[in-house]
Amino acid sequence: MLHLDCSANHSAESVSRRLTREYADRWLAAHSSADYHYRDLAADPITPIDTAYCQLGRRSESLGTLPTEAIEELAETPAEKEAWRLTKPLIDEVRSAELLLIGTPLYNYSLPGALKTWIDRVSFPGAFTGGVLEDTQVVVITASGGAYGAGSPREGWDHQTPYLRAYFTNHGVRDLKFIQAELTLTGLVDSLAYLKPLADASLAQAWDEVTLAST
Repeated sequence: MLHLDCSANHSAESVSRRLTREYADRWLAAHSSADYHYRDLAADPITPIDTAYCQLGRRSESLGTLPTEAIEELAETPAEKEAWRLTKPLIDEVRSAELLLIGTPLYNYSLPGALKTWIDRVSFPGAFTGGVLEDTQVVVITASGGAYGAGSPREGWDHQTPYLRAYFTNHGVRDLKFIQAELTLTGLVDSLAYLKPLADASLAQAWDEVTLAST
């Protein structure tokens, strides 16, 4: 398992972190810890891509999108070598994981910058071609302060879920599951207190889905 957390909130208030921790703990109870790798993308952020990354990527694409093993030989400058040094281990982590677990809050109707930076870095041309992710299970656990589902006043404002669905399916992932907890701010914001029963129900459902999905 490759386990990614993205919430900038490291306290017990982070719903996404609590849910992914429960999922990971249940998974570890039945699997070897040697197969588990954790990255906190908020506490230890990925370096954003730069011009050297783009130049190396375009050079690779111009040659027909080479396998990752051949990219290092294409690097022409120290900056390009450094770009690949930062990139290849992250790609290898994804490619070797049977399960990718992502915990992410909804920030400003989209995904956190920490997660987007990771996606940009691992999406080097050719990294996931050839069906390498077809057998990878991806579980995305999201938490949002508001509600954006069908029938809600802000239906369709969640741009994170459709983005991640498009991203992973485009890269060949066939086993993709979303677990969502909504209205997580009802316990903190007085004006949302009347929605607390709906928030409790959403969180309870998320815990149940974590239990089912992780066993």
